[in-house]
Amino acid sequence: MTATTMNVNAVIDQAKFKPFHLTVVLWCLFVVLFDGYDLAINGVALPLLMKEWGMTAVQAGMLASTALAGMMFGAMLFGMLADKIGRKKVIIICVTLFSGFTFAGGFASNPTEFGILRFVAGLGIGGVLPNLVALTSEYAPQKFRSTLVTAMFSGYAMGGIMAALLGAAFTPTFGWKIMFFIAGIPLLFVPILWKFLPESVTFLVKAQQTEKARDIIQRLVPAETVTQNTVLVLNEAKVPDASVAALFKNGRAMGTILFWSCFFMCLLMVYALGSWLPKLMMAAGYSLGSSLMFLLSLNIGAVIGTAGGGILADRFHLKPVIISMLIVGALALVGLGFNSPQPVIYLLVALAGAASIGCSILLYSYVAQYYPLAVRSTGLGWASGIGRVGAIVGPIVIGMLLGMELPHKMNFIAVAIPAIIAAFAVSLIKTNPAEELVEVPTTSQATKQRSYS
Repeated sequence: MTATTMNVNAVIDQAKFKPFHLTVVLWCLFVVLFDGYDLAINGVALPLLMKEWGMTAVQAGMLASTALAGMMFGAMLFGMLADKIGRKKVIIICVTLFSGFTFAGGFASNPTEFGILRFVAGLGIGGVLPNLVALTSEYAPQKFRSTLVTAMFSGYAMGGIMAALLGAAFTPTFGWKIMFFIAGIPLLFVPILWKFLPESVTFLVKAQQTEKARDIIQRLVPAETVTQNTVLVLNEAKVPDASVAALFKNGRAMGTILFWSCFFMCLLMVYALGSWLPKLMMAAGYSLGSSLMFLLSLNIGAVIGTAGGGILADRFHLKPVIISMLIVGALALVGLGFNSPQPVIYLLVALAGAASIGCSILLYSYVAQYYPLAVRSTGLGWASGIGRVGAIVGPIVIGMLLGMELPHKMNFIAVAIPAIIAAFAVSLIKTNPAEELVEVPTTSQATKQRSYS
């Protein structure tokens, strides 16, 4: 009997863009849209919660950080779990957590209840992101990989736009609670998500669920013949298991530390701005309504920066694109400290959004391409998890600065410093060691190689 050996990774890398790819990207986009919304409502709700519950800026910053603490643990836990039980199951668990408990947050009657519910929701918010990136990256053809990952992840910033628009429209009439009730919508889609979101094909091959894997491969490359005799093989770097220790082996130690540093700094900026931008702009003399429009501008900039950054990264590589964006973002943040015409302020806020949120999203794509498949979710999860420490620190630091009542330009300079540190860390990252260990066959080699039994 003749068996055909097919290299799964080579087939995916060199596949043409098909409706199947679009299905993966759109479902991941839907999830990340509400994931971004769930976090952005912090910025909308905080000024209202401070007034209703009589909190200081420092106390409100601590409350905002409860979800971020949950995200740190969720990213680490669910990143490793996905490498063991599959990305699809973990995504479904995380959607249920973040949507259900954010919805429940609308019923909180005091800061303690609110903080507990936000922490549990944070487990899902943090856990789902690395797995959405890993799944999209895994199915994306090589020449479109950065573009598709960043296009999917632009939903995160779109969620921020949705939060700003709905906040401006509904909170004056219905208060802050309505923002949390809207977050329950994804719960209605969990059964549909379970039916239509595909599992990681590399996980299926490893788990010896070969029929499901063959069916997906046939949908990816309809022109090829995938039969019962097609033996599916993977390009695997020599990684013993999905452990944290593997992130520091085979020359990856320095890259791992640098990525952790970048994530820490970028997410510090993202969540400092996401949680406090309306309050920062109010401190600079703008009304709450105008300040919510600055939050909208921040996220519009993030969408443009993310999409544009992904396209540029596929042309020029992620490293120079990320460094350039971080430098532009630092300059924009410093510029916000000076009195300028309002259109200029909106532009600077948009550039800050493109740099902070856009670069954090591009970093996910960079990490996904850096680690081998066996530890990809683990690498993404831990980088994201360490970044969450910065995300926790950011709102607290800005809350403390606001409490000190410093000149408002000092607040923006404080947020700009991490951008410079992150740019320096990215500049030190060397070539992906996983690429040096693996030889990727061509499509013809992958599909025509024969073995006999």
